[in-house]
Amino acid sequence: MRVFYLLKQGLLVLLVFSALMVKAQTGSISGKVLDETGLPLPGASVVVKGTTRSTSTDANGNFKLAGLSNGSITLSASFIGYQTLDKAVSISANATVNFQLVPDAQKLNEVVVIGYGTAEKKNLTGSITTVNAKDFQKGAITTPEQLIQGKVAGVNIISNSGQPGVGSQIRIRGGASLNASNDPLIVIDGVPFSGNAIDNAPSPLSLINPNDIETFTVLKDANATAIYGSRASNGVILITTKKGGSGEPVINFSTNNSIATVAKKVDVLSADQVRAYVNANGNTTQKSLLGTANTDWQDAIYQHAFTSDNSLSIAGSFKGVPYRVSAGYLDQDGLLITDKLKRGTGSITLSPRLFKDHLKIDLNLKGSLTDSHFANSGAINSAIQFDPTQPINADNKYGNYFEWTQGTGSAMVPNPNAPRNPVALIRLQDNNGNAARSVGNAKFDYSFHFLPELHANLNLGYDVSKGYGNITVPIYAAQAAATNGSFSRALKTEADKFSEFYLNYAHTVESIKSRFDVTAGYGYYDIATTGYNFTNYTGLGAPIVTPVFPFSVERNKMLSYYGRFNYTLAEKYILSATMRADASSKFADNNRWGYFPSVGFTWRIIGENFLKDSKVLSDLKLRLSYGETGNKDGADIGNYNYIAKYYANTNTGQYQIGNTFYNYYAPAGYDPDLRWETTTTYNAGLDYGFLGGRLYGSIDVYYKKTADLLSKITIPVGTNFSNELVTNVGNMDVKGAEVSLNFTAIKTENTTWDFGVNASYNKRKVTNLTLNPNSGFKIDAGDISGGTGIHLKYNAVNQIPQSYFMYKQVYDASGKPLEGVFQDLNGDGTITTDDQYFYKSPDPQFTFGFNTSFTYKKWSINTVLRASLGNYVYDNVSSNFGIKSNLLSTVGILNNAGSDILNTGFTNTQYLSDYYIKNASFLKMDNLGLAYNIGKLSKDGTATMRISANCQNVFVVTKYKGLDPELATGIDYNLYPRPRTYTLGLNVGF
Repeated sequence: MRVFYLLKQGLLVLLVFSALMVKAQTGSISGKVLDETGLPLPGASVVVKGTTRSTSTDANGNFKLAGLSNGSITLSASFIGYQTLDKAVSISANATVNFQLVPDAQKLNEVVVIGYGTAEKKNLTGSITTVNAKDFQKGAITTPEQLIQGKVAGVNIISNSGQPGVGSQIRIRGGASLNASNDPLIVIDGVPFSGNAIDNAPSPLSLINPNDIETFTVLKDANATAIYGSRASNGVILITTKKGGSGEPVINFSTNNSIATVAKKVDVLSADQVRAYVNANGNTTQKSLLGTANTDWQDAIYQHAFTSDNSLSIAGSFKGVPYRVSAGYLDQDGLLITDKLKRGTGSITLSPRLFKDHLKIDLNLKGSLTDSHFANSGAINSAIQFDPTQPINADNKYGNYFEWTQGTGSAMVPNPNAPRNPVALIRLQDNNGNAARSVGNAKFDYSFHFLPELHANLNLGYDVSKGYGNITVPIYAAQAAATNGSFSRALKTEADKFSEFYLNYAHTVESIKSRFDVTAGYGYYDIATTGYNFTNYTGLGAPIVTPVFPFSVERNKMLSYYGRFNYTLAEKYILSATMRADASSKFADNNRWGYFPSVGFTWRIIGENFLKDSKVLSDLKLRLSYGETGNKDGADIGNYNYIAKYYANTNTGQYQIGNTFYNYYAPAGYDPDLRWETTTTYNAGLDYGFLGGRLYGSIDVYYKKTADLLSKITIPVGTNFSNELVTNVGNMDVKGAEVSLNFTAIKTENTTWDFGVNASYNKRKVTNLTLNPNSGFKIDAGDISGGTGIHLKYNAVNQIPQSYFMYKQVYDASGKPLEGVFQDLNGDGTITTDDQYFYKSPDPQFTFGFNTSFTYKKWSINTVLRASLGNYVYDNVSSNFGIKSNLLSTVGILNNAGSDILNTGFTNTQYLSDYYIKNASFLKMDNLGLAYNIGKLSKDGTATMRISANCQNVFVVTKYKGLDPELATGIDYNLYPRPRTYTLGLNVGF
């Protein structure tokens, strides 16, 4: 594709540009910034104190500053989590100086990003965690959220599947809603990131290059998040990308090349087992259908997948303006044959400083293009079900792929009740998609000359995207035999614009040991999506469905006012209060405004006289907070749910009057009293440190109560214009606790061994569904695949959201389930729906993260493990396929069956038996890595090199026998396997 050719040429241009920049400057001071073990610190800041001259180290810890005047200067090196180190240097010619930084105990002086500003970690009143690049997950990382998986207490990240570039479900403290969004707000360099799906892109975050990211800051409690108001009920993730510094260009190139393999396949019967089962249990007709092949259909659709991820960046300054330019190119194959993702990314940051540093400007521009070929994921279930005694290929009119048929001669057609050939489903569907995204903003920070403590901040930005693609199925494909093939197109665009302005005044009054920090601001947000409607065609060119309108526009706007007041007394007592008012066009005038206050208090106990000289404690801080946040977003929460509206039907549903057919308009359900969903959070936290900072961490407990839950529900016919309605339905409580602990077990000149552990407890419960006083009222929350209209999960009072609603299975003396035999729980002598009960849920009660890093001289080894306890999965694969009537079908075909058929012996489906609810607790090793830092490639040169090897998805320990115990929906069906990936990486800096 031409755009990717241009991208590759762009990488060459960057190299030429960097060479010119190097040539343009002469005279320099250079050196390395190392950690306490002698390993390089990439991204460390090196500043000439008293000037604006600065730079950042490359991946190997090297830095260089040029054009310095002769004389004495003070050079300062700093890195997040380490104590800043100053050195006096005499400049008479080119000079060399190296820094070795020491960890900053609990990183108390670390400046972290918060909503509309920054703060020192020691003065935080909210529950906030920062993860920097040094602690990111390693290996083949294609979407940003994977970088912090298992790293933050209370943050649960579950990848949706193993598809290239696919996104993840991100939950901070379990989520606080039913049908409204439970996703956190993500802000990238000050730009609120749209999480809306982009047509023909694997996921919204897949268009962001993880190699450009410097830090993640996770805001968890309401005091930290309330400044973001209506978008922050489920937490906030602030992403800061890498920036440039002053001095000579620092060039970094990294490449990661990996092979992904199928870690586990669904356990089904082999061809010989199917033949044995049919011969033992089938009739003459069924036995005659047996083939002679031995086809492993899962092997037939999966492949070893190669990925190459390359990134080049240049950072420095040009005529005093710091800059960073980067480009990346990802070429990733999927485990499913033909699955492929190509992604090109680029970013530019400029940071000019004007008026003697009174005006600071940050310009950020990021862009990405993806070119995808999506393999037909329907082949996954087909491979589980398809008869393994049949061959892949056959001499027929369906592309020479074996298919089950009915009829003979010209009347022969594919059997409509049979699964399609898995390989044909993939090979005979051409699904191509392209997506483009651009995110950018301009931030202006002006410090008034007459009052430097007063800052005016303006942030103007946008987030625009476009996704388009087409799907072609040829005339001879059995999967589209009813229409003699098919052709369809899709196009969707989104344009988000925003402007934010706020004033900040910070002043310290030494005479009363007080510091005041006040912020007040305004925000305007405009979100518009346009979906284009195209005619779908048969393979012969005849229209299948013709749209009524060529496009439709969905739009919503929000107006905000916000403020924050921080007061610090004697560096020990900190009080913080925030207020935000949001007005959303998603609600009627009488409910349009939502008000979201918060207050927090911190007591730095370590600063008291009785602990100030403690040789045991290095930190002790108590945090208390209260706050309210709102929610208005979600897949079912539309822009116009509060107003009367009409929708035009398609041309396939016209109404005939006389001899003319007319499109008609149908009213849609609406709730004129629709209002904000509001979450109130209470949090108490304790930060601690011992042994001079070698052991430190935090403990938090919290309680959240969500009122006026937004949800789509089924309503009685005739009460509105639809049988479904989005409305406010009730309340939900969330209780939890989090613990994190970090420990440096060994710290010598050559050896360091660090450990990090986090644990979380979280329990959600629906406390009220005000829409219906009936104690048995429940809201559908998930259905079974394979059974029409069979509801599996519900939201109900006093239950965990999305709890399974099942029959209690009866077993024989040997522990084998008895088909169709369930317990009569209400004792009325018959088994009816009144005997169903709530049993378990997908929510884990406890989650754990563990990471450790061991370094010896230039070698390092690291690993990350995660665990989940109390989460349960519905085994839909076994309930649908692991039965006799599926294998010995009565419609003229044979199928395969899940191996569970050998355990149950079930003849027919028992979808709602609690036998299929399985304990899916697990322990996973996400990552195991080994790295060697070669250092300088020559004695006098500046080029450095680092090599690494990683394995991801190393092992899983679980009782669950299915493909994978980690499922966000709690239903195991048609899961694209998560691969085991082996990666070799190379990083070069100069």
